[in-house]
Amino acid sequence: MQAYLTEFFEITDFPSEAREAYFAALDGILASSEASTRFAALLAAYDVKMHFDFAAAIAEMTAICEAVGVHSFTGHGLLLACFSRCLRQRYRQQGIDDGIWQNTMLDLKYKAVECHLVEGVWGTFVAKWNEGFFNMTRFALGRLQFELKPFGHEYTKNGVVLTPDSPVINTHIPRSGQPLTQESVQESYALAADFFKERLQGAPVAFYCSSWLLFDRHREMLKPTSNIRRFIEDFDIVEAGEYKDYGEVWRLFDKRYTGDPDGMPADSSLRRAYIALMKKGEKTGFGKGVFLYQA
Repeated sequence: MQAYLTEFFEITDFPSEAREAYFAALDGILASSEASTRFAALLAAYDVKMHFDFAAAIAEMTAICEAVGVHSFTGHGLLLACFSRCLRQRYRQQGIDDGIWQNTMLDLKYKAVECHLVEGVWGTFVAKWNEGFFNMTRFALGRLQFELKPFGHEYTKNGVVLTPDSPVINTHIPRSGQPLTQESVQESYALAADFFKERLQGAPVAFYCSSWLLFDRHREMLKPTSNIRRFIEDFDIVEAGEYKDYGEVWRLFDKRYTGDPDGMPADSSLRRAYIALMKKGEKTGFGKGVFLYQA
């Protein structure tokens, strides 16, 4: 496994500090015969069955980490990196290009960087989120990530009717550090429309997104030429809401909110706009949107 991880970290260009943290965690687990046996059993369970109890695996990894003094966030990131070896074989068995596997597994690096920024630890604090990657329902195609899901809303436009049961291509925007340019977004939509064509079985190609990025007030916070604003404009909002507190702003600031708006980084126009909003005690929120794709 050490040899595979070395290869994986090179392929995904993992930060050197993250590599060191993961290898140290692996050494700590392997130094205990009991922890090593339990860890091997987790890897074997995924090797045998892709759709296994993912939440139980994360809970077991947490227990293993506690037993050997490894931070659970680091342990979770390590486990997912190890799972990626079997996942690559499953991609190959299904005839899916290695490039899509590599692009999808880059999310493990993105989450490691995010975890270090927000929590000061290399790993992931959202391990359960990864289930869609490892049961092969969610894929990274270009700049964005996609999976099929039931729409859950009613929507009619240009003679096309979507019901709550209609399949839509759910869209995720990874924190990759790359700009969300209109060109990269459109390229991803084209790749996803082609990738999911057979699975849609003739249903309309509709993209769906539920995200804080679709918060309606971004239209007033951002210039019409901003990448986020242009991303929003593709979608017809079918539902909107507000958060009860500022617990979600770490997604923008890479930092937990501790009650002091002036303590948050203010190095972008959107961050400064959120700081002003929080100083006024106003709500942040989210939107859920859909658009019908045409090549």
